[in-house]
Amino acid sequence: MSCDDTHNGTIALSIVVPCYKTEAYLPRCLDSLLAQTLKSIEIICVNDGSPDASLDIMRSYEQEHPGVIRVVDQPNAGLWNARWSGTDVARGEYVTYVDSDDYVDTDFASNFVDMARSEGAEIVVCGFRRTVEETGAVVSTEMAESRSSFMPSDDPGRLLEINPAAWNKAFRRELLMRMRRLERVPPILEDVALSELAFLAARRNVAFTGKDSYAYMVHEGSMINTVTSQQVAAVREMLLEVKRDYELDNASFGMIAYLDTAAFLHLGVSMIFRLSTRKDVDLAASIRETTNYLDEHFPAWRRSPYVNWAYMRQHGGAAKKLWAARMVYRAGMMPLALGIYRFMIDRLHVDIKW
Repeated sequence: MSCDDTHNGTIALSIVVPCYKTEAYLPRCLDSLLAQTLKSIEIICVNDGSPDASLDIMRSYEQEHPGVIRVVDQPNAGLWNARWSGTDVARGEYVTYVDSDDYVDTDFASNFVDMARSEGAEIVVCGFRRTVEETGAVVSTEMAESRSSFMPSDDPGRLLEINPAAWNKAFRRELLMRMRRLERVPPILEDVALSELAFLAARRNVAFTGKDSYAYMVHEGSMINTVTSQQVAAVREMLLEVKRDYELDNASFGMIAYLDTAAFLHLGVSMIFRLSTRKDVDLAASIRETTNYLDEHFPAWRRSPYVNWAYMRQHGGAAKKLWAARMVYRAGMMPLALGIYRFMIDRLHVDIKW
């Protein structure tokens, strides 16, 4: 049975919805949040200087649902700042983020709160469905398997199992308020920074709902996202800032090794894959540059304790993919592997996610 706090007037979960130019999808998102079985929620809509009718839609919903929907209106400041604007005024015990062009199932909120309380967790991860907007086809279902809770400091390698998005996680607000915040926010991968810094600040369990209650919407033709060299440089700066924060907090060797390994995933796999879709990029030169950067700033990526046969046999899943990715990368076979991956996406419509 789902726990609810409506009887004592407390808010169990604050749902922060940053919005920029999503007027076509916003009503669907808000309707799905208003349909939650858990009633002790608040919905904080953050209008990030959107030039369309998004603010009008938010105000209309706020007027129809006073005390449930609150609107924060601010000049455009980007996704990172919009999320924090909502978090700073949140009143819930836990906070989650929902992108305004996505929607959720009716048990989305209750799954988070029930699992957080039963497992004593500060971070709860739910599963999600990658769904094509135009057709409704589900491309993949991820993070929906039953998994045991764990303390990040006890087994940092298990953090590599978790996708870095902010939108399929609930955080204890107390954790968010004490964690570090970025000084320089990159134009992409803000979610990565939020997750890495939340993991660093965690003092309690990470838990999993085991249910795919979040519909992450993708558009046809958008499964491959290119990046610019400037964006990659900004991500590198962001990771250096996160690494500095880990060192300032005297993170354990295990947590540092986790972060170094995650840096390889973000830069050596994800960013290299996106760069490989650009015809104006020298992929071999980009791989060499990335390798030098990782060796200098995240050296544990080469001999990570979470990328070996023993750890892979024990944990399987993401550990196997990580081991394979590093083997391919170090063998200089990334261009070939990425070409095959692009063929699978373009021609076979198969997308391998973490």
